[in-house]
Amino acid sequence: MSCSLLEFCRLQEFRTVRDYLFHNQKTEPEPEEQDTTDNQLSWDTSDWESAWDNGDNKEEEAAPATTVCQNALWLQDCVVSLSPCSDLLVVAREQKAVFLSAKWCTDNSGREEMTLAVSWTGTLSTEEGECVSSSVCIPLASQKRSSTGRPDWTCVVVGFTSGYVRFYTENGVLLLAQLLHEDPVLRLKCRTYEIPRHPGVTEQHEELSILYPAALVTIDGFSLFQSLRACRNQVARAAAAGSDVIQPPPLAYKKWGLQDMDTIVDHSSVGIMTLCVFDQMKNASILGGFNASVKGSPPAMSQYVTVGGGPYTGFYYAVEGSSQPLLSHVALAVASKLTSALFSAASGWLGWNKNKNEEEAVQKQKPKVEAATPLGIRFGLPDSRRHGESISLSPCNTLAGVTDDFGRVTLLDLARGIAIRMWKGYRDAQLGWLQVPEEQSDRGFSPSASLPRRHALFLVIYAPRRGILEVWAMQQGPRVGAFTVGKHCRLLFAGYHLMGVNSVTSQGWQLHTQQVCLLDPITGALRTVNIPFHLALSDKKSERAKDMHLLKRLTNILKNREVEPDILESEAKNVLLDIKHPAIKKQAMESLLSNKNAPVSCLSNIMCTLYEALKQQDPEEVDPALFQLCSSQLKLLQLYTDVQQLQSTSDTEDSMESLRDELSRVGPTLQRYAQFTSRPSVSFAQDSPDSPLPAQAFLSQMECTEDGQLKVIRGTETEWNQLGNFLFWGCLCGNNPIQNVCDTLQKAGISPQQLLSLLMTVWLQREKEVLQKTEETVRNLHTLLIALSNMKGAVEESWDPQSVSPWWQQVRSTCIQSHNAAAALLAAFVAHCAAKASISSHADSKLQSEWEAVSLELEQWVVCVKQLEDVLVLQTLMLVPPPQGAGGSAAAAQCSIKTLLEGGTGGIADSVSKWVFRHNLPPERLKEIIQRREDNNAEGKLEQKAGEGGADEKEQSQEGSDKTSELLVAVCQQFPHSLSPDLLFAHCCWEYVVQWNKDPEEGRCLCWAVEHLKLVSSPHIQLGISTMMWSTFIVKRFSAAAYLMEKVGKAPKDRLCRRDVGMGDKAVTCFLGCCVQLLQILMEADSAVEEVAAPELSVEEAWFGAEGPASIAELALEQKGVHYPLVQHHCLLASLLHAAMTFSLRVKPLSLFDSKGKNAFFRDLATIQLMPSGDMDPGLISLRQEFLLRVLTGWVQAIDDPSCLSSGSSCPPLPSTGPKADWWPSLCLELGSLLQINPDILRRHLVCELYNQGLDLRAEEVMLEVEDKDVLGSQLLVLTGQRLCYSLLHSQSQTQAAMELLARLPPTLCTWLKAMDPSELRCPLVPLSQISRLVSRLIEILPENHAQYSLALHLLEAVDVLTTED
Repeated sequence: MSCSLLEFCRLQEFRTVRDYLFHNQKTEPEPEEQDTTDNQLSWDTSDWESAWDNGDNKEEEAAPATTVCQNALWLQDCVVSLSPCSDLLVVAREQKAVFLSAKWCTDNSGREEMTLAVSWTGTLSTEEGECVSSSVCIPLASQKRSSTGRPDWTCVVVGFTSGYVRFYTENGVLLLAQLLHEDPVLRLKCRTYEIPRHPGVTEQHEELSILYPAALVTIDGFSLFQSLRACRNQVARAAAAGSDVIQPPPLAYKKWGLQDMDTIVDHSSVGIMTLCVFDQMKNASILGGFNASVKGSPPAMSQYVTVGGGPYTGFYYAVEGSSQPLLSHVALAVASKLTSALFSAASGWLGWNKNKNEEEAVQKQKPKVEAATPLGIRFGLPDSRRHGESISLSPCNTLAGVTDDFGRVTLLDLARGIAIRMWKGYRDAQLGWLQVPEEQSDRGFSPSASLPRRHALFLVIYAPRRGILEVWAMQQGPRVGAFTVGKHCRLLFAGYHLMGVNSVTSQGWQLHTQQVCLLDPITGALRTVNIPFHLALSDKKSERAKDMHLLKRLTNILKNREVEPDILESEAKNVLLDIKHPAIKKQAMESLLSNKNAPVSCLSNIMCTLYEALKQQDPEEVDPALFQLCSSQLKLLQLYTDVQQLQSTSDTEDSMESLRDELSRVGPTLQRYAQFTSRPSVSFAQDSPDSPLPAQAFLSQMECTEDGQLKVIRGTETEWNQLGNFLFWGCLCGNNPIQNVCDTLQKAGISPQQLLSLLMTVWLQREKEVLQKTEETVRNLHTLLIALSNMKGAVEESWDPQSVSPWWQQVRSTCIQSHNAAAALLAAFVAHCAAKASISSHADSKLQSEWEAVSLELEQWVVCVKQLEDVLVLQTLMLVPPPQGAGGSAAAAQCSIKTLLEGGTGGIADSVSKWVFRHNLPPERLKEIIQRREDNNAEGKLEQKAGEGGADEKEQSQEGSDKTSELLVAVCQQFPHSLSPDLLFAHCCWEYVVQWNKDPEEGRCLCWAVEHLKLVSSPHIQLGISTMMWSTFIVKRFSAAAYLMEKVGKAPKDRLCRRDVGMGDKAVTCFLGCCVQLLQILMEADSAVEEVAAPELSVEEAWFGAEGPASIAELALEQKGVHYPLVQHHCLLASLLHAAMTFSLRVKPLSLFDSKGKNAFFRDLATIQLMPSGDMDPGLISLRQEFLLRVLTGWVQAIDDPSCLSSGSSCPPLPSTGPKADWWPSLCLELGSLLQINPDILRRHLVCELYNQGLDLRAEEVMLEVEDKDVLGSQLLVLTGQRLCYSLLHSQSQTQAAMELLARLPPTLCTWLKAMDPSELRCPLVPLSQISRLVSRLIEILPENHAQYSLALHLLEAVDVLTTED
């Protein structure tokens, strides 16, 4: 209840404003010289300045001085004005200006806050050399009847050193410009309509006043308002349609020449005043002498107060009617501006170019300036050495604050024309005023309740040299507030509200305006001063001031942690009994009850004393709300004490037979679950559930209703858990007597439903402790539940047998929503048992059997228990931590009945598939585990026939198996339908492809998705999932890869792949390989669909209520069939792209197809497209053949293994993936048949390439399949000649025998060998035995009538000779 600084707005991009206004200067202005001069002339102020600054100014002390100068001093050189509605801020310097407009945004905590963001920047000056000297933002009221007080728009008025005054919209659009005097504009000020607080107060007219060095212009507010509206409408029309200029109404203004004062720097237009008869006679006598005549009625006068020098303050009075208002021609300025600014762009098509020079001439002509009416000074405050710097008029127009160059602030009484108060030590001070109305709540207790509402006046002084903001009560009041705010702020005081308001339109309006704002350029914060009305009251008049003093004293005592409880109790009693005002007494009570240092006994004694004191007073004098608060808090403290004191051991005996059976049945599962949940974890001590609940927290969560009952307020989850622990955990552990606790709570009047909710919260939250002492805690929970259900209002007597009991439904719904599966299952066991007993006793009491109600309620419990057992097994699996280095995230998924039901029929399979991904479980491993489950099921059926003998063997085999796979098998057995192999594989496939889509670089995810898809046995599901995968995730990237390769004409590099396809080149290769496999699966599934019936999907009986999205398998079965030739067409393209990327080949893949083939690509696979048919163009076939031959060459080069040359008869096996995969030749042959290429050409090429690479054994295998042996023989003959040529002519180890052999060769053979080019061989150095073997094969395949048969024989002889000589 004291003064406070409230931040209501923050400026965004304030650094941008500074950079824009100062961007031509390298260094910003730093007025250091002036500071040093001032310091030399003044006394040393370091001690008391530091005393002022040591409070809240730590961040400024930490910041270096250079940073402060750069960030803050720049604002002192700018003209700053803020709209009183705080929705527009103007910062201007020299020719430039920045407009910042209000914008609402959400902060990090989700709260809406107002900010001012840059909305317009630009240059305002149009005359050469003129600068901005003053500005003011005037909000204009809306004329609509529905308006509630918000401005329609805001006009920015700017004065220039050239004498011009220009008016702009918030968006920087110039509305009109006026040259009313040819001297620089010193100051602009505005006065708007104020609602009179008292009858008889003169109603002031609105006006805008403009101060020049020797003249004062006042523009009538009504005239200005109409002109600005007309100009704004005209600008809007002209911008929209280019219409003609309509002449707006002229501006009515008065111009006074201020005389008898040396220098004037600031002014205030006080308004119209009327003298009393005595003052009128006094003035007449002083001015006219003894014989002066006095008029009958005193004249109305406009009062103007100026500050400057010679005299220091001047008072001017202009009698109404002594000067006729002047009318300025607004139309000229508006017309010239509109035609130049808005119609220049349209001049070309409007044909106005001819008059351009004439318009410029009109613009250059300055408007006519009217002469000023002389106005002599009436009187002043002469002080030859003192020079005034600024004057600030109070909202009530009776006082004004003046600053001067001596560091003084003077308070003027404007009616009497005298200085009534002066403050010193405020150099460069900035002033503002605050008028605070009396609070409505205080009116009822004040002696002046029937009088008009009172207002208090405060003067706000900002002293930048000391960095403090002070608030002083008027007129002779004390300082009521002081804040350390920094030394570079600006105090923004408008002194006016909305323009265009009158006594009729303002009725019912709520004017949302800030009177004083402090702008901090370092933080960009706009803060306003909040002052309570009572600070203006003296101690003699106000009981409240004394009460506030007592409240402050109590607050200080409560802050002191070392005070003794006895002293605290006696002091607090005295303070609470002494405070008279009910609102402050209530505030003191709340402070006391929320204090954490006060013991409970102390609080109880204080509240008891206060309660007795209130009871003894006259009931009519006691505030009923205060009395009820006191009694309710006393009741709550008593309840807290009673529960706290119930700490004796309880002995409870309950029938636990049925519960023990259930516990033994689920015991192993609970143990496994507990192993995973009992891992150590880090937590803060204050967050521990074992920490005691303070009385203050207890009181804050309870409230008394009007009928005397207690109601628990649902706060945060932590507070709710703490309250539940306080009430029930002792009972659950066996430390508190359960029946006594329940009786105490029932007497207090807390509803059983809220107690049940608290009990269930504690039980579920303390799951770890419950599992450590399962049997004991379960027994106590059973006793507690029975006790609570026997309370009045728990299970209703009039319960309809056709419906479910709301009491037990509350327990069920809590268990259904809980993620703590073990605790929820135990609670369900207990509640089921308690419900059985409750229902049977309920039925007995009615002396009739209500079988339907019994069956309905218990059936709900049977389903709930079965669901919770399933969830427990599933949650145990989810808690298994993933192995080190697994690709998935380590966070375990939380599951409950509610989340599984909301997940739809596929929710369970979806959870398990996410677990499989997290654990990085390979598809083959998952297949083994599921196979084991099926084997277990088969074994189970055999064991049922064979007896119990096989059970031990089964247990032994399970003990030896992996725990993780054992858990997964258990979950699959728990959900035989929801986790059928096809469903699980389908969900795993989808999970992996979703994860791959998040990170396409992780090609393994897509490969494993395809592998899981292969494991799905149903072709219908396979077909649907393949189609969905293709259309959702694959086809977009696949088409991007195809178009990219077509564009670059080769296998693209890594950078291009990342740009167009979204993954690197290696990932693209893997992706295209998966596309081929996916499309092959799609074709196989499409072929097999007609042979197999569609599977029927079902869920377990307990999970029939699933409501949510359909499972992946259900969606797959709903998919349309595909057009087989179109899938094959895409598979062909995918194979070509995969080959090109694998072997880095040059190819334009789409160019290998005709126009029909190209058009069919990337269409929906279910549509029937026009496919290529008939013989293909030979040119295309040639391109296709060349590409496939290059693929075979690439494969041969990839599989080249030097170890193979030295090995004997067999070749090493090839891998199944990558460029060395053994299936590439067969794929090329298959593609060749689809692309209309002769497969024999491909085989012959492969044989030659293999021999060329030195892989003779593989070549011989392929040679068996070649049909045209003649052509192959000719090709191999050349290759043999190249090999022999290299060994005879080009080998480094040429022997004498080889030279002699060459000499003995027939001339034809010798010439032929010399013509060979062995450089074409990739592996020229081949053993002679391999050459001999190749020549032997040549002789076998060449017919004797072949033209080159004899040449082959000569070769054979030559090789034999060489071999024998070696």
